[in-house]
Order: sequence, then C-alpha cells, then structure tokens
Amino acid sequence: MFTRVANFCRKVLLREEDAPAEKKDQNLMTVIPRDQHNISRRDISENALKVLYRLNKAGFEAYLVGGGVRDLLLGKKPKDFDITTNATPEQMRKLFRNCRLVGRRFRLAHVMFGPEVIEVATFRGHHALETATDTTEDRNQSQRGQNGMLLRDNIFGSIEDDAQRRDLTINSLYYSVADFTVRDYVGGLQDLQQGIIRLIGDPETRYREDPVRMLRVVRFAAKLNMSIDPQTAEPITRLAILLKDIPSARLFEESLKLLQAGYGEQTYALLKQYQLFQPLFPTITQYLTAQEDSAMERMIVQVLKNTDTRIHNDMRVNPAFLFAAMLWYPQSERAQQIAQESGLPWYEAFALAMNDTLDEACRAIAIPKRITSLIRDIWSLQLRLPRRHGKRAWKLMEHPKFRAAYDLLLLRAEVENNAELERLAQWWGEFQSAPPPRQASMIQNLGTDPTQRRRHNRSRRRQPAARKS
Repeated sequence: MFTRVANFCRKVLLREEDAPAEKKDQNLMTVIPRDQHNISRRDISENALKVLYRLNKAGFEAYLVGGGVRDLLLGKKPKDFDITTNATPEQMRKLFRNCRLVGRRFRLAHVMFGPEVIEVATFRGHHALETATDTTEDRNQSQRGQNGMLLRDNIFGSIEDDAQRRDLTINSLYYSVADFTVRDYVGGLQDLQQGIIRLIGDPETRYREDPVRMLRVVRFAAKLNMSIDPQTAEPITRLAILLKDIPSARLFEESLKLLQAGYGEQTYALLKQYQLFQPLFPTITQYLTAQEDSAMERMIVQVLKNTDTRIHNDMRVNPAFLFAAMLWYPQSERAQQIAQESGLPWYEAFALAMNDTLDEACRAIAIPKRITSLIRDIWSLQLRLPRRHGKRAWKLMEHPKFRAAYDLLLLRAEVENNAELERLAQWWGEFQSAPPPRQASMIQNLGTDPTQRRRHNRSRRRQPAARKS
C-alpha cells in the first residue's frame, strides 16, 4: 500500500513540474475550420471513414492523424491512414469484429478491411520516471532502459498529451470528421507551411527514448524536401551511436523506408551528413573516401538514382538488387584479400567473401535469408556472364536472376568506365533481343573459349609383347 501511495504522489508531483511547459505548448493549439484547409472526405479512405464514424457513434473521440493529414494538407495522396482515439485497445476489439491487437512496446489496434489495414492508436499519455519500487503493473504499462530508451509504452492520456508525445510537429495534426476541422497543438501547420522538420520536446531526450527518430527526421527531410530545425539536428551526430541498441530486424525495415521510398539519393546524402549511415552499413562505410569519387560511391549514387526513378514511374523495385549493388565492391575487395592471403582459386575466395560480407551486413541490419540468397545469385552470375561459349549463354538467360545480374553488369561498366565490361554489357544487350539464328552466330564469332581446358591425346597403352618361347 505504501508503495502505491508513494508512486501516486511521485507521478502527481512530476505532472506539476511539467505543467508550465505543457501549458505553454497547449497555448499553441489552433483549430482550423473547414473553409480554411483543403482536406476533403473524398480523398480519405472509405474504410478509414467507417472507423472514424463508428467510434464517434459509440461516444468516443476519433481523429485522422499523422502522415495522412500532413499529405492531404500538402495536396499529396497519402500512403495510409492512421487514426487516434480515446478508446482503449480492448474497447476497440469489442467495437470491431475485424480488429486484432498488435504490438507489445506500443499496443495498437489493426482494423482489417481485406488488404487494407487501418491502424488505430489510443491517445498516449506522459511518462512518469520509473523507480525500483514500481509495481509489476506499472512496468507493464511503461518501462525504460538504462540509456533512456522506451522499452514499453502503454500509458494513455488525452488528445493534448498525445500531441506532445508524437515525434514531429508536422505529424501532429488531427482531422475530425465530426466537425471537419484540423487541430494543431504544437505549431505543426506553421512548420508545414515553412518547410521545417522539428522534433516535439527536448530533442536529446526524445532521441534517447527512441533512436530511430533520428532516421525519421532525415527521411522526412529528404522526402518532403524540407530543412531540419537546428535544435532538432544538433544532437543527431552525437547520438548516432545509439542506433546500435536498436534490433537489427527493425533497422532493416527502416533501411527500406530510407532507401526505397523514392528519395534514396537525397536520403543517402543526409545520412552521411549526420553520421547515421555508418551504424546501418558499417561494411560500406569503411570504404568511403573524402573525395566521394570511388567506384563504390558512384555505384551507390547511381543505383539509388535508378531506384528513385523506378518508384516514381510506378515500377517494381527489389531490395536484393539494391543491396547487391551497394555491397558489390566491398564484396570484391574482400574476395581479393582472401585470394591473396590464402592462395585459394578466385572462385573459392569469391564464395568465402560472400559469406563474410553478408554476415557483417546482417549484423547491422538483419537482411532476411530470402533476400541474401538472391544477392548471392546476382553476385555469382557476375562471374558467369563472361563465359558465353556453347550453350552457356542460353542457359544463363534462363536463370531467374539473369536480368538483375545483367543490370548490375551495366552499372559496373558505367561507374568503372571499363572498356571490357562495356563490350560485355553491349554483347549481352544485343544477344537478349536477337533472333535465335543471330544468337548462334554471335556465339560462334566469340572465337575460342579461353576457359576451355585443353585436351591432350593420351597415347594408348601398348600391349605387352608376347614372350618368346
């Protein structure tokens, strides 16, 4: 009983200490009426509207929030629609039969409409500092690590608390279908209009709570072509090392958001600027140069440009090809090192280098096995592409990853400005589009296969001479 009373008093005192700052932020609250913003229900997912209407009808507050509101205000088409409400996850599950609860660190409700998932979060509340006397129930709601990182976060509060708990001001705008207004509690609309990425609250504290917020700041700055507020940017370089505390599987997902969202080239530049690239790709970072003009660096920039172009043209992209291109030169360097030190044949050294390179990369970002196996195929085919004699060329074209391997060959020829690679890439380009008779002629014109082993005629073993009687 004494412990519970002490915890209650501590939380009350903490709220009183934080009250002036909260009050100051709440004074920024602005309600933008329907005739002063451009959000229309026609641009909102029908399923998201169903969730909002049902929550309102059941007597709960419910708002469209986050990137959906931000993109609608910018005149863009949102990728998804997130909702926040004062209904708890358990109340959501009772209200929606097609709802499932997910997450441990952040308890969320997913309302399923076939392939579309509407994510609903309960208003987040402010944290009280955890002590050794906290009860098990308190620790299940909110828990921090020794470095300040949030390990669990299920403290619920009001919409004002929720606005303070979000990461960026431009992602803390709320749209209501009850009165069609937009609510702004942290000056997010002004930052959106001025093109500023600003973190809510003390930047260092918020980064320590969740270091991935540093990646989000960079990602949105690149995606929206906005500048980062100086106070938001200042701690990033110092705290970049905290990303090593993030599970590698989560960093893999974040790396895809960073590099395969259509703004990879700009994001890559910002990641290097704020020293966030090294925790994600230590294998690559050790080969970066001051002049930024090595073949590897030119390869990274070019593959990111190509990826951005494909995404903006609604073409498919494969993370396996992206990582195969980015890691190609570290892989080749490692193969040469193994070959020189061990004296192994090139193909064996190359195979061992693939293991080393991918193992090191996966320690930072947990690239799934289904992707690393494709990366291996793309790399291995680089050794087979020069060998085109006989039926090899036709067999290579039947390989599922031939096209990806050919595209990597084109990139290598371009960034290295290598005449031999350029001729090889040109040959394969012509061979793919040529009719069968022409393909056969191209193979015949290659001349002698340099890899073909010479066969020496063996003299027949002589029969032993018959013994003379």
